[in-house]
Amino acid sequence: MGDIMVANISKICDYLDELYENPKCELNYNKDYELLIATVLSAQTTDKRVNMVTNVLFNKYPDLKYLKNADVQDIENIIRSIGSFRKKAIYVKEIAKILDEEYDGVVPNDRDLLIKMPGVGRKTANVVLSNIYDYPAIAVDTHVERVSKRLGLAYKNDDVLTVERKLMKKLPKDRWSKTHHQLVLFGRYNCRAIKPSCCDCKLINICKYYKNNNKNT
Repeated sequence: MGDIMVANISKICDYLDELYENPKCELNYNKDYELLIATVLSAQTTDKRVNMVTNVLFNKYPDLKYLKNADVQDIENIIRSIGSFRKKAIYVKEIAKILDEEYDGVVPNDRDLLIKMPGVGRKTANVVLSNIYDYPAIAVDTHVERVSKRLGLAYKNDDVLTVERKLMKKLPKDRWSKTHHQLVLFGRYNCRAIKPSCCDCKLINICKYYKNNNKNT
């Protein structure tokens, strides 16, 4: 990396530390498998909405055996307010069955095994590995992707895997999980898709989005 990029990375990390010193996953869970299922449910919807439905789901079906034997239509009714609820209801039952019958109820500490499960992609696997096993990983969701491209950490046309690899290359490994959470929160509450809080941001001098939308200022 060039000196300018190194300086920018340092500035970004310092600012994220200032804003979110101890970032946490905003999905609610009490058991490891609950985080896995909640993350699967979170695709194309908000963590707030997921927390509302999982509060009902996990209270009604308090362990994997109950969950794998649940009526899929009942799961559909519980999670109906989130996107793709019918497909996700099937995922919930299948994941519960796999974990209970193949892994003795333990969420595997292995990305390859995780992504073989229905509804589990690389992003979900990285979230689980990072939060449950403290494994250094960067999960690229819509917020991380947007912020990374706006700040010049990735190109506009990069896919999510390319964004992940670029972040892994540019960020210190011991910061991967922390910075991932910080970028999620920064994208969710500061650098929003619509009406980002540019006027309060200390990164506008390195932000491509700000430069492109404020050319006459």
